[in-house]
Amino acid sequence: MKINVLGGIIMGAMAVNSVSADDSYFTYRLGHIDVHMLVEARGEGNPGILLNPNKAALDKYIPGGKYISQTNVFLIRSPGKIILVDTGFGRTIFDSMKTLGTSPDQVDAVLLTHMHGDHIGGLQKNGMPLFPKAKVYLAQQEKDFWVKPGANPSASEALAPYGNRVETFRPGELGSTLTELLPGIKAIAAFGHTPGHTAFLVESEGKKIILWGDVMHAGPIQFPLPDQSVTYDTDPAAAALTRRRILEYATANHIAIGGMHLAYPAIGTVSADGSGYRFSPAE
Repeated sequence: MKINVLGGIIMGAMAVNSVSADDSYFTYRLGHIDVHMLVEARGEGNPGILLNPNKAALDKYIPGGKYISQTNVFLIRSPGKIILVDTGFGRTIFDSMKTLGTSPDQVDAVLLTHMHGDHIGGLQKNGMPLFPKAKVYLAQQEKDFWVKPGANPSASEALAPYGNRVETFRPGELGSTLTELLPGIKAIAAFGHTPGHTAFLVESEGKKIILWGDVMHAGPIQFPLPDQSVTYDTDPAAAALTRRRILEYATANHIAIGGMHLAYPAIGTVSADGSGYRFSPAE
């Protein structure tokens, strides 16, 4: 075996999952593509974001009221195509991309799960697109909610530099025909956190991962208690229903998941555990 420049192990022509020395990124091998989880921010989670939590559950799943929270983005590299899922705050993402040998002008597409600031902050700066050749993909329902008179102007400002390179779509429901945005990438309706919140199903050589955006914010309690929503959810009941649907689907079909607010490595598998679920981080 030999160590590659990214700190991963290469066995013949196959790269296995690799990590950075400072836990700023994690690489997950999916068929012939690499899914890189890039950490934009890491800190102590706030249980105060939970809606009406049960005290006994808090004591059980978040003892001492402390858990790790992250803001992550995902970089997908396949032969001839580089795709970014969300852009974080736009702080350290570019340093991580450089470490991985990728520059912003190489990104072909940016897929947005939704339009909260910690997901679109890296799209533009001073009115200039930070991914100059990329198309931006956004659910029509999400755009309609945010880009309108009286809505948060930062959403319109984030999209404006991309002009006609903003492409809208309508995500499909799990269990039905999903909308294919790019080869091997389909959009899943994951409404609830926001009206057009979208997850993305990525497939390569029969292997799959769901990059689910903000389906979950506080993993230690929301995996075992999926009905627990947070104050950030536009429609808490719909968010809980979405969370259960995706967890059930991923479990039944043995599909990995990756989340924008899960703790490192933020990629893993889920399994049923009583009335809830258990998350097993990728190794």
